Amino acid sequence: MVIYFLAGFFLLLFIVLSIIDRRRVSNGIFLTMALFFLLLSLVYAIFSKGNELIISIMGTVLILLVLLIPFFVIGLATMLIVNGRIMLKREGRKLANMLPLFIGLGIIALIIIWFGNIIQANNQVLGIVIVFIVTLVGYFSFLFLSFLLSTFIYQYNFPRYNQDFLIVLGSGLIGGDRVPPLLASRLDRAIAFYEKQLAKKGKRATFIVSGGQGDNEIISEAEAMRGYLISKGIDETFIIMENKSVNTLQNMQFSKKKMDAIMPEYNSLFSTNNFHLFRASLYARKAGLKSQGIGAKTALYYMPNALIREFIATIFMYKKVHIILVSLITFFFAVLSVIGISFG
Repeated sequence: MVIYFLAGFFLLLFIVLSIIDRRRVSNGIFLTMALFFLLLSLVYAIFSKGNELIISIMGTVLILLVLLIPFFVIGLATMLIVNGRIMLKREGRKLANMLPLFIGLGIIALIIIWFGNIIQANNQVLGIVIVFIVTLVGYFSFLFLSFLLSTFIYQYNFPRYNQDFLIVLGSGLIGGDRVPPLLASRLDRAIAFYEKQLAKKGKRATFIVSGGQGDNEIISEAEAMRGYLISKGIDETFIIMENKSVNTLQNMQFSKKKMDAIMPEYNSLFSTNNFHLFRASLYARKAGLKSQGIGAKTALYYMPNALIREFIATIFMYKKVHIILVSLITFFFAVLSVIGISFG
């Protein structure tokens, strides 16, 4: 059967490309497709066996899953709205903290529009618009699922204890000069690796603290991180500051220049929060670094917002491809709308 072949093909493609380099968006896409066809293969295999009991159980399960979809969608929207309120309460009234709230309200609005279309069943153009919106939602939902799979799998990274450099990626400071808990967790994760490598191999790694100075910051993020490391007992001779970068790509590029100036061949790791780990690895690859990452844990309530922001940022990394694909989808439905109006 074709579905067996496709399941095996995409799974093999995912495995091969992951072995070559785990830092690819395409890996998550191929894994998602492999899992989809594996699920189809399982359903087909069960129904083709002809066992009435198994078919009855499987059929009942599938019907229940279909019936539960509306409750799942409404539940997801509710959870996002609740999480948005928590973010506003704990992290402040910033636009970025309102993303889950906006998405949850957007899902509710889409459901209302969908039922409105059912009531006005004779409105062909409205029907096409609804299908167009659902298609776009499906497209980005598929990409989001692929991103989540990539992010989840990349957490299971077990680097060797032979690192020459540990890059710590910066984030904003509190009061313009103090390391916030989020950034402290990145530094603590790097310190834990440093100490474990020293205990196991007797090899000291050099920290590269990477982060420039923002408009509302008194000192650079690199300088604040350096002070934090020294307060934790790290010898300042094993700390290098990279204080010019303003984003993750520059963190990687400028840190690479620092390391290249010291030795031609080296092993390096970067430390960041677990939600940021996969996207940071994409930038490391883009900067020409062979570095893999280690992730620090993040508060559970913060994860939905953080993952949504990471996903949007990843989409913008490949915006040209998505603009082309969304434009093609839009053109197709625009033609359908014109045809619908002409024959309406």
